[in-house]
Amino acid sequence: MARRRAHRSVALLVALTLIATACSSGGVPSDPVPVTIETGTARSFPPAPSVPTGPLHPDDVRTLETMLGSLEIGFGSGVVSELETHADPRVLWVLADFLRFVQGSTLGLTMERTVEAIAAVEVEDSRPWGDLTDHLIAWDVPAPPGYPAFKGTLFTAVDDRWDFLFTDPDATIDYRLLSWGGVRIDDRPLGEPEPCSLGCIPALDDPQLVSAAEGDWYPGDAVVFGVEIEGEAVAFPKNVMEVHEMVNATIGGRRIGMPYCTLCGSAQAFFTDEVAGVDRPPVLRTSGLLSRSNKVMYDLDSRSVFDTFTGAAVAGPLREQGVVLPQATVVTTSWDDWRTNHPDTRIVAEDGGIGRSYPADPLQGRDDDGPIFPIGPVDDRLAVHAQVLGVVVPGGGHVAFPVDAARATLQNGDQVEAAGITLELDGAGLRARAGGEPVPSHQAFWFAWSQFHPDSELWLPTA
Repeated sequence: MARRRAHRSVALLVALTLIATACSSGGVPSDPVPVTIETGTARSFPPAPSVPTGPLHPDDVRTLETMLGSLEIGFGSGVVSELETHADPRVLWVLADFLRFVQGSTLGLTMERTVEAIAAVEVEDSRPWGDLTDHLIAWDVPAPPGYPAFKGTLFTAVDDRWDFLFTDPDATIDYRLLSWGGVRIDDRPLGEPEPCSLGCIPALDDPQLVSAAEGDWYPGDAVVFGVEIEGEAVAFPKNVMEVHEMVNATIGGRRIGMPYCTLCGSAQAFFTDEVAGVDRPPVLRTSGLLSRSNKVMYDLDSRSVFDTFTGAAVAGPLREQGVVLPQATVVTTSWDDWRTNHPDTRIVAEDGGIGRSYPADPLQGRDDDGPIFPIGPVDDRLAVHAQVLGVVVPGGGHVAFPVDAARATLQNGDQVEAAGITLELDGAGLRARAGGEPVPSHQAFWFAWSQFHPDSELWLPTA
């Protein structure tokens, strides 16, 4: 009951501003072109502040408890400033969580000053929360003792439906990296066509699929995410996926959940019909939260939380079972190329089967200037938004292939191979094999693939 009261009155503390959470992955060329590999520029960060060990100072604990216990009535700026006395960098994680909701307000400006005093850096005025979080990730500042409880109190005051993310004491979530993506949770029942009453990114369940001949509504040069399972091929238009970011469907007799993390440029397909001990396959939904710019998905029935990049359950009953959802290959290509190579394919109907209209370009270049959420340090072997085909190597390890360079190399008749993985063309898209057998693969932005698989080998074309 206390959390519900806090939820109703938390507007005294935060002004929730809903923002879009989709990004563009660009077009797919159909002809071989000379390829220049664009490397990235790693952002430099100042030296990390000294971090004490052991419990927080009792004064800091009391201050944080005062802040979190006063969400209904608000608290003065002087309370925040008290954290400067001991200047423990670990409390910056809690201040960053607050800043996510109050930056730009009078209280947010006070928090910025306190943050700068403790961290001994100036944060960007236009994005203080994001800039602070980038520093904390780069410095790898440890979370303060009891941090999940601190964070859970704040986040469930904003929306108490996020409670399940904080109730598993053995969760393997790195709560430091958990942030709000700007939208509410999608907790609609399976098959619900109506949008969320409070706003969310609504999953599309069992969309209507039509034949390739009936798919002329979609431009031939526009991007689709193609999935083929047990001989059945289905194309998911990019503009539809940018609106829903999650599909639950049956293809080739197999049940799949298909998240599209637009911020990571990553469409993946997970088999959900191999989970033992459940009444029905997990129903994947978008939580509205992010982990280092990667969408956090969960199972509607068990309220288990998943690492969207790996398919591993990281909280809840399915974590206790050690569930890791197996993946299918997702081919990113053009609609013309996909239906040429898969003439029996079906494609999502123009209205998704729910009577909805979809703009041709929902994102309109929102992320053209780089990631808009904190990601910390980056692997500068490639540009952050370079598209790579990522593969988990059977037997261990990871490898990534820059998409444009790999496609051009194959179209020129040369082989693309690294770490025992060989690529082949599927139209203008790419598939992976190991020892002649297909292995799951999908495209993603380089920053995302490399941060979730920092040990990844990188294939580069020979000069």
